[in-house]
Amino acid sequence: MKRNLGSSYSPLFFLAALGNGGLTVAFFIFFMFMTPHPNTPIATFDTVWIFLAAAPVYAMMLSAVAYGLMLYFAFNHLRLLAWNIREYRLFRQTASYSNVIKGNNEITLMTIPLTLTMTINVMFVLGAMLVPGLWNIVEYLFPFAFLAFLATGIYSLSIFYRFYSKLLIKGHFKHSMNNSLSQMLSSFTFAMNAVGFAAPAAMSENRLIVPLAAFFAIFFFAVATLLATKNLILGFHAMMAQGISREGSASIWILIPILTLLGITAIRLNHSFHFLFSTHGDPTFYFVLCSSFISLQFFFGLLGFITMRQNNYFPEFIHGISTNADNEHIAKNPASYALICPGVAFWVFGMFFLDKALIQPDLLTLFSLPYFILLLPLLFVLVQTVRVNWKLNKRLLQ
Repeated sequence: MKRNLGSSYSPLFFLAALGNGGLTVAFFIFFMFMTPHPNTPIATFDTVWIFLAAAPVYAMMLSAVAYGLMLYFAFNHLRLLAWNIREYRLFRQTASYSNVIKGNNEITLMTIPLTLTMTINVMFVLGAMLVPGLWNIVEYLFPFAFLAFLATGIYSLSIFYRFYSKLLIKGHFKHSMNNSLSQMLSSFTFAMNAVGFAAPAAMSENRLIVPLAAFFAIFFFAVATLLATKNLILGFHAMMAQGISREGSASIWILIPILTLLGITAIRLNHSFHFLFSTHGDPTFYFVLCSSFISLQFFFGLLGFITMRQNNYFPEFIHGISTNADNEHIAKNPASYALICPGVAFWVFGMFFLDKALIQPDLLTLFSLPYFILLLPLLFVLVQTVRVNWKLNKRLLQ
């Protein structure tokens, strides 16, 4: 792995760690939605162990593969996180850092709390899947999880307020350079904060933790939604006037993970309301919510794919094939890591859609032929995401 990048480093390299963290969660999702866990809200080591004890050989083999890949991507996430923290410290001592915090690109610093919040989720998944009996003491852990999410939430807000206060006072934002959706990083980060707080809100039974976590989840949900609306309008205005920045083409897909995070937040909050107010979830709510969100993901997914195919983004930025006449310049941009989270997010929310919108209201049967037919496109996207992640790591980090 490259070291001491200095001025050539970019905070967007944190997206490499973020993507591997997302892939950790992606392979956990197999256990979450394909193995029984009637007494716990998520799959755990104990529930998986009980399942495997009576499972056929092929299920054991598939579970071993999913477990192995989950651990592999978790290791890569932590390794890339440590690498990024080291490189970022060196980067702060360069003139390039000063240039970053003087313009539009200061928003890229939001990738740091975004990735750190993902790290909390990764550690939560690893604890649940590796530590026997952890769920028996989970109520003692939720306050620490709440404080960890609070720390990354405050960090996110501090970066955002520093950036926006300078914009409002000095007015140096360059709309001519906003011809992508890169400013949506703020919405992405706050949506990650929201889904983090929504976890203890949905899973805890502590009368203090649940309402506190639910409040902060709603706070960051509202902020993420507001900023997403603003940035979507400004970004498309600039793109339609000037054409999309070729390097920032992948940013069109950033709406996919934002929608996944906000959708899961809404689902988790509905669970917390059941505990707080004894309300019962309506199947209509889940069907409309999940159908709406996955429809928007599909819509923006196709829009981004068509755009990137027409401007030859994939051959050059992923595969390293020059599209210039001189055949000399080959793009290597860490912003390409923005391709990973949309693939992960589409897979994750697709599984929520199958479970909450179709299986639970008895519109679809788990492991039936229609189930596997609907599962195929989700699996295709996941496999392609793993493949692209491997290619980007090889091109940009080695």
